[in-house]
Amino acid sequence: MVDTPTADNPREPDITHVNPGAEKTWFGHPSPLFWLFGTEMWERFGYYGMRALLTLYLTKHFVLGDRASTGLYGGYTALVYLTPLVGGLLADQYLGSKRAVRFGAILMAIGYFTLAFGGAPAKPYQVIDGQRYEVVVEKFRDAPTSDPGESRYLVDNGQKLTMRGNDDGSLSLLATDGHEVRKVAKGSYSEEAERSAFLTMILLIALSLISVGNGFFKPNISTMVGELYQQGDRRRDAGFTIFYMGINTGSILGQFLCALFADSFGWPLGLGLAGVAMVISFLMISFHGGRLDAVGNVPAQSGPDRALLIYIGALIAVPVVYFLFVNLMAAPKPVEGSGFVGYIMSLSLMGKLLFGTFLVSVPGILVWSYAKGTRTEFQMMLAAMVLIVFNVFFWTLFEQAGSSLTLFADRNTDRSVFGLFSLSAPQTQNFNPIAIVLLAPVMSLIWGMLARRNAEPSIPVKFAIALMLVGAGFLFLVFGSNFADGNFKVGLWWLAGLYVIHSIAELCISPVGLSMITKLSISRIVGLMMGVWFLSISVAQYVAGVVAQFASVETVGGQVTNLKVSLDTYTHTFTLIAWIAIGAGVALFLLSFPLKKWMHGVK
Repeated sequence: MVDTPTADNPREPDITHVNPGAEKTWFGHPSPLFWLFGTEMWERFGYYGMRALLTLYLTKHFVLGDRASTGLYGGYTALVYLTPLVGGLLADQYLGSKRAVRFGAILMAIGYFTLAFGGAPAKPYQVIDGQRYEVVVEKFRDAPTSDPGESRYLVDNGQKLTMRGNDDGSLSLLATDGHEVRKVAKGSYSEEAERSAFLTMILLIALSLISVGNGFFKPNISTMVGELYQQGDRRRDAGFTIFYMGINTGSILGQFLCALFADSFGWPLGLGLAGVAMVISFLMISFHGGRLDAVGNVPAQSGPDRALLIYIGALIAVPVVYFLFVNLMAAPKPVEGSGFVGYIMSLSLMGKLLFGTFLVSVPGILVWSYAKGTRTEFQMMLAAMVLIVFNVFFWTLFEQAGSSLTLFADRNTDRSVFGLFSLSAPQTQNFNPIAIVLLAPVMSLIWGMLARRNAEPSIPVKFAIALMLVGAGFLFLVFGSNFADGNFKVGLWWLAGLYVIHSIAELCISPVGLSMITKLSISRIVGLMMGVWFLSISVAQYVAGVVAQFASVETVGGQVTNLKVSLDTYTHTFTLIAWIAIGAGVALFLLSFPLKKWMHGVK
């Protein structure tokens, strides 16, 4: 085979790099931005569309129960933020951004299509005093994500009995006329399901493929955007703003359409649509008519091309991630009264690795900074580490959107929009990206106005405001629960208000985080500090799944048995984490004064 030199071929050094914005433009920016915008938009369509469905898919189709479902969701999102550390390094050193993005897109597309292969739903049943009873499901329409007309009955000697959970934890079995046939004491019954071990394996393989593929895709598409602009090009920030609009556009479309397809045609097409979006993303990064030839190319390197070796290594990583998911699902529930040590011991292997790495790296880097850096450098690193720790608090609570808040939307929210139509539970997650799009320019104007008056809050104060706002969002929803209707459902706009408040909080912390790390870090270890930053978000995602488990309620085949108990459980959990967030925000605000001093003028 003839080895034809191309821009992507590492055997032929690329000497053609020029500013691609010198000729044709797209809205005043380099024309290749359109292709990167589209590549990212369709990838985000797939990611957020699938994420909106995932927790409900696990609780309703696989009938895994709240605790296992939210735990698995947290583990998956943790890996989404952890794997880019490896993917970014491999692209920088060997693959080049473009090949890494293409390979990641292929793996993710395969993963989404594999996830859509859910097969027959699990069959729920109840075990009462050691005896198994069949549970039948009746639907008025096939809307799997959130069908308000769905009912489940326990079958006892041919008689269908409605199951009603009681405040004391007992279970009442009711006849069709409403009278209680039997009352089962707390602890004497449990929800189980008959599910295919093969289909569960397929589910975990799919999540593993997506996690590994995401590691190659996520960090490298942004790198290519940066390459479009020469040093000093003032269009760079505006170009990234346009690029991030693609993220939010994809998020809005994915969370709306994937949920719509799932409810209209079933889980396979809803999840499969995410795969279709990922294929479009792959096509845009692969068949660009030469418009991306000058960016994302293979770095100069000596020796043979290592791409094939890296691809094989990535495929080997898939079963490793699969093992982590299996271990996560098998993790025992912490024993009451075992304390913090008992809780840590009950964590899955993934949790122990994340926590262990984080708890070692933070003090370890500080000790190194104290020994090797100047007094000023150490103080700046100390300030960065304090903010990284509080970053874990923020994202832990903010990322309830895909787990506990989605289940709350499904179970305890009246999703009617002015009586005209109703949103499905996954579609309620769209309030966040819509609010981001509408509020980002407003927040930018506010920060600019304050900066001109020399009154813009410091980075620590912005972090503190974000923490207090995320707590305020939960309190807003808890307050709205006081106005729940007779079916124990809260009005949609209380949930929308939470997402709007959380979006303002996100705009306070998200845009400044990465910039803050690059400015405060000792130059020799900026890359390592970026890794710790993403590690903190990964830890937060995992802990978010654990926090969502505290809001677990008794279900039968994914349906709660008592909506009052469900509402009380959610409001209790949301109130607790709200005050924790506000307390952390107040603590950080008090720390902002010494932190500002330690930052030595970094803004």
